[in-house]
Amino acid sequence: MRHSLPDSFPKVRINNIIFFNMNNINELLSAYPFAQTDEQVKHATATLLREHAQENNNKEVWKQCLSQIDLTTLNVDDTVTKVRTMAERVNEFKSHYPDLPNVAALCVYPELVATAREALTAPIGIAAVSAGFPASQTFIEVKVAESAMAVRAGATEIDIVLSVGKFLEGNYQEVFDEIRELKDAVRNAHLKVILETGALKTAENIWKASILAMAAGADFIKTSTGKIAVNATPEAAYVMCNAIKEWNNRTGEKVNFKPAGGVSTTNEAVQYYTIVKEILGSQWLNNQSFRFGASRLANNLLTSIQGTETKFF
Repeated sequence: MRHSLPDSFPKVRINNIIFFNMNNINELLSAYPFAQTDEQVKHATATLLREHAQENNNKEVWKQCLSQIDLTTLNVDDTVTKVRTMAERVNEFKSHYPDLPNVAALCVYPELVATAREALTAPIGIAAVSAGFPASQTFIEVKVAESAMAVRAGATEIDIVLSVGKFLEGNYQEVFDEIRELKDAVRNAHLKVILETGALKTAENIWKASILAMAAGADFIKTSTGKIAVNATPEAAYVMCNAIKEWNNRTGEKVNFKPAGGVSTTNEAVQYYTIVKEILGSQWLNNQSFRFGASRLANNLLTSIQGTETKFF
């Protein structure tokens, strides 16, 4: 069932005028204008990292980043055995590294959620990509069913992909309605909306998609699927974190952030940590509000922390 903006839609203050029950998405987007060019975003991001990244390049930050990982396997050859083995490694982690935090969640395809649920004993989340991942090019009925079924199978978090094709054609209302419908379908599970920023291309598009997703009820906004040529970038993170900050300032709602896709090195993790710290602040520096979607990052962070090459996961 399609629906427009609900009566509970957040209040937005613009020039001391409070708007209730916005009638259309254009009104929403005009209330949140984006004022930077791509070049300005690139310069601002580079400046932020140049001035602050090194102060965060230390063992305590590496440990924090480790605790924020969604340990991920999203390959065509994924098997029950592979997911069970990953879960067992997560279960065993604290016995090998009692002084280190475990990862935040295990992220798998919907069909393998039940396997993850059965195998996991560690107190971490189970995330499932869903709703026609990674292209989001299927029927809304299929997206709703797949997302709801993943939750019933045991997923505590659902990662969906924004309908990029519809967005690029300017069908913003349809994009909003779809996210809202999927939010309803996953009930109490956290909904992460993947913007696929590499396909959106411009900073303004990334900003608009962020606002749309948050208005529709996203608990997290996430950069990328990891399945296209351009995935997470510091510039996309800069834009998304500023959108989250603006949304929080105006509505009081705290939306969370997840860079994903190609985030594999300790240096890259530190860069994203720095962006979140400087733009959003310390309230977001925890694994409830800030995640990494990664498969290789965990071992690389362990290597940095331990000071010797480590391949645990």
